[in-house]
Amino acid sequence: MKILFYDCFAGMSGDMHLAALLSLGVEPDYLRAELSKLGLDHEFELRVTPDMRKGIAGLRVDVVLAHEGPAEGQDCGQGDGHHHAHGHAPDQHAHHDHGHHHAYHEHGDNHHGDHHDHHDHHHGHDHAHAHDAEQHAAHDHAHAHHAHDEHAQGEHAHGHHHAHAHAHDHHHPPHRNLPDIAAIITASTLPEQVQRTSLAIFRKLAEAEAKVHGKPVDEVHFHEVGATDSIVDIVGAAICYHRLGVDAAWASPVELGGGFVRCAHGLMPVPAPATAELLSGIPTTRGATPHETTTPTGAAILATLVSRFTAAPRMAVQRTGYGIGHRDTELPNLLRVHLAEVDATHAGLAAGGASSAAFTTASGTASPLPVEPARLLQCNIDDMTAEQLAVAMEQLMEAGAMDVHFTPIMMKKGRPATCVSLLCALSEQERFARLLFRHTTTLGIKSVPIDKLVLETRFERLETPLGPVTMKLALLDGEVLRAKPELEDCKALARKHSIPLADVYLAIGKART
Repeated sequence: MKILFYDCFAGMSGDMHLAALLSLGVEPDYLRAELSKLGLDHEFELRVTPDMRKGIAGLRVDVVLAHEGPAEGQDCGQGDGHHHAHGHAPDQHAHHDHGHHHAYHEHGDNHHGDHHDHHDHHHGHDHAHAHDAEQHAAHDHAHAHHAHDEHAQGEHAHGHHHAHAHAHDHHHPPHRNLPDIAAIITASTLPEQVQRTSLAIFRKLAEAEAKVHGKPVDEVHFHEVGATDSIVDIVGAAICYHRLGVDAAWASPVELGGGFVRCAHGLMPVPAPATAELLSGIPTTRGATPHETTTPTGAAILATLVSRFTAAPRMAVQRTGYGIGHRDTELPNLLRVHLAEVDATHAGLAAGGASSAAFTTASGTASPLPVEPARLLQCNIDDMTAEQLAVAMEQLMEAGAMDVHFTPIMMKKGRPATCVSLLCALSEQERFARLLFRHTTTLGIKSVPIDKLVLETRFERLETPLGPVTMKLALLDGEVLRAKPELEDCKALARKHSIPLADVYLAIGKART
């Protein structure tokens, strides 16, 4: 069984995670091409550069926001990962002292290079981060919107020494909340598995922030600037993870750092509240350095992808990648990730996480198919109209359910009813159960553990005489089994040319021959 093993001896941030997976072999141009499917190319540029910490070579990733450009005094080689120097001393890399609105409002001084990791920092960054300069200016916490600056690892250090206040110097577009982010991701042509993983990470992050700030999840806003950084880190994480084709992800206990950071709410302890919430129940260590080392974004990625935490994995390492943070401290500011093989019989898959099942092909060779542990939630409804059920289905699908379907049934006393079936990830069971209780009239829900065997899917653009259309491809062992045009594209072409939908399908068939 092939796994990723995250060695989090110096914590983890979103940009360090991206850099480590690129160092493992994911092609930067592939990542850029996939991110382009989000339609946000006008908002950012992805920079990937070689870097080194304590004599160890790796890659560094910076997300350069279009509205900012290189900041004065910024070392372009360091990228701009939003490191808002927040008052820390010069060696903070001053990258974007602006605290960059990194989404969510997280506090965490991302000093580890974690540039943006959601810190809605917008203004203020008071954060002097009580940590010295090495903190890397990490965007810290002041965030206007509940602030949670993930400063730690340098998530997108953008140099701007504007020391807080900067936010007012830039024109910052409207805020995006979780539904806005979900709309961008689901409207893209990214593979379904990448969309699901991205949405799951965003959902965990938003839920943690909402709990910390005592607000509904959909009221947690991401400033557009921060949202761009967050989208790149989180969607990029999903793209790279699935590109590597691993069966599961494991990790060591996660180092959180120590000390305090100053934010709009006053001095806050490390780990930031959102980070602590996200890593609840997960093995962690503290105090290796007096700075924040794991940001909310890094914590959300780990909490979503990793199925097993162990300090002593039995594995055969195939390749190792290093993601470089934006701060240079005594503790090597690195995320080390191994691509390794483990014995599936000792992998503890029953506890959750991706696995694989072997099937025999016509040639007699075993071909592993990806298996996703899932939950089937079912409830019987006899007192909702068809219109009400249709709306409930729409709301559940928009919330990220893998599938929702209705089955006509006959209940006691001859009453006709509808069985509502919802398929979701194992970790999403409670969230969807709550949604079912909220949007339907059910008083009880059956929960059935289930394994979902999936084909690899890919999307391609096909040019036709009527215009471009997105084709969804289903692959088995790298071979395309079938291709199907996306219905929404076909409907749009039919409306545009005032022709029947059947004629659009005919044109697509001819274009493919």
